Amino acid sequence: MSLSFAITSLEQGLVFAIMALGVYVTFKILNFADLTVDGSLPLGAAVTARLIVSGYSPLFAIIVAIFAGGIAGAITGFLNTKLKIAPLLSGILTMTALFSINLRVMGRPNIPLIMEKTLFDYFNLPYIINNILILIIFIVISKILMDSFLKTQLGFALRATGDNPQMVRSMGINTNTTKMIGLIMSNSMVAFSGALVAQYQGFADVSMGIGTIVAGLASVIIGEVLAGEKSVFITTAGVILGSIIYRFSISIALTLGFNASDLKLLSAIIVIIFLSTPDLKKKIGM
Repeated sequence: MSLSFAITSLEQGLVFAIMALGVYVTFKILNFADLTVDGSLPLGAAVTARLIVSGYSPLFAIIVAIFAGGIAGAITGFLNTKLKIAPLLSGILTMTALFSINLRVMGRPNIPLIMEKTLFDYFNLPYIINNILILIIFIVISKILMDSFLKTQLGFALRATGDNPQMVRSMGINTNTTKMIGLIMSNSMVAFSGALVAQYQGFADVSMGIGTIVAGLASVIIGEVLAGEKSVFITTAGVILGSIIYRFSISIALTLGFNASDLKLLSAIIVIIFLSTPDLKKKIGM
């Protein structure tokens, strides 16, 4: 693997790490199988691209994208908590609706940003470290905010909702509210990642969210296998590392001769391998 290829893999791992943190909130903390992320990632990209080509600053576009992702998560939460629709179906319904909404936002299937000034163009750093440094800054800020929130009283209630909702309700905490907060938080982070992905790749596409949940789950599972379920700080760090390892795994597979059309199959295989790893470790006594 060449240096440029390795740098690209690292950048991709970093740019999708915030998305993986969002998936971690619903999948591991809330125990909520949320497929909204397949729609909220392109939503963040669509909002960002549309605002940038309309003359708004990239940073403002990111902020609006985060709010848009939060609204998407709130819709899923409303379907589940108020209309009593199953979690999986709630996410599917929102994801399906978001495909049309994203097309409405963009006005067309694809918006190129090649001729526009993005966040990555504001710093005159050497090319090799420019993107990596910017992405690390955003990831560190996101991780600090997320870790700090999960250590608050509301954060503990959120974590307890996924572990034992009956106990949480017996303590007088409204689990519907904590679910709603978790879904808003998760999809805001996923849309944030989508906003960064659009600016990093130089375009937003209505179909760029396909497979997001698989990539997110792969990152979370890899991080869990490597870091274990310890403190919040270590666990979230493991998720970020998992995102990087996942992207490197895909890149290595491509260098071994696999076609780009095999990416979804490779993603599924990687998830299967790491999902089965904890059980295999128990059986062999590791």
